[in-house]
Amino acid sequence: MAVINQPSSQIKLTNVSLVRMKKGKKRFEIACYQNKVQDYRSKIEKDLDEVLQIPQVFINVSKGQVANNDDLQKSFGTTNQDEIIMEILNKGEIQLHEKERNANLQQKQNEFLTIISTKCINPRSKKRYTPSMIDKALNELKFHLNPTKTTKIQALDAIKLLVEKQIIPIARAQMKIKLLLTKKAYTKLYEEEIKPKIDHLEELENNGKNYEIIGIIDPINYRAIVNLLEEKDMKNEGSIEVLDMSAIKE
Repeated sequence: MAVINQPSSQIKLTNVSLVRMKKGKKRFEIACYQNKVQDYRSKIEKDLDEVLQIPQVFINVSKGQVANNDDLQKSFGTTNQDEIIMEILNKGEIQLHEKERNANLQQKQNEFLTIISTKCINPRSKKRYTPSMIDKALNELKFHLNPTKTTKIQALDAIKLLVEKQIIPIARAQMKIKLLLTKKAYTKLYEEEIKPKIDHLEELENNGKNYEIIGIIDPINYRAIVNLLEEKDMKNEGSIEVLDMSAIKE
C-alpha cells in the first residue's frame, strides 16, 4: 500500500499500479488504478479519471515525493503536468506488484494449456486431455512457459514436443469434413486451392452433377475453405460440413 503525504492530510492508495519513466538521471512515476493502464493503452478505457489515482507526477509515489517544476522542465521541456502524465502513461513502464505478476502468469499458463488441450486428442480414445494432464506431461518433459514469449507459438512448440516424445498417447486433433461442390466449383477450386488443404482424402465421388469429397483437414484450414466457397462467383456452388471435430489421420 502506498501512502501519499500531503500538507493537510494523508491519502492512502490501495490497488495501485505505478507507471515509471526515466528521463536523464531522474525517475518519474504516476499512480494509476490496477489493470486500468492496459485498458487505457488498448483504448478500452478513455476516461483518465478512471485510470489515474492522483493527477500528479511524482519522483517517488510510495514516499509521497512530488516532482518539482525544475526537474520537470529539465527532463520534459515543460512543466505542464497533463502533457507529462500523458507521456508517462503512454510510454512508461508498468510496475506490477508480485500479486499482479503471479496473476498474469497464471492467466498465461491457463491460456497456454487450454490451447494445447483443444488442439490435441488421445488417438486411442479420441478424447481430449484436460489442461492438468497436459501440464503434468509437459512437466515430465521439462517444458515450461516463458512469460515473455507469445503463448500461441509456445503452445504449438509444446504440441510438437508432446507428439514427438509420446510420453502420453497424443496426436493433433483434426477435422473430418464433407464437401459438396458443383462442377464449376470443383473445376475452379479443387486441384489448386482445396486439395492442398486436405491432409487425408477418404472419398471423392462424382454423380455427374456434384462432387462429394470426404477428408481430414487441420482445423486451421477450415476457415480458408469456407472463405473460398464464399467468394462472389462461388455463391451456392459449394458447401462444407464438419463430420467429426476430433478426427485423426490413420
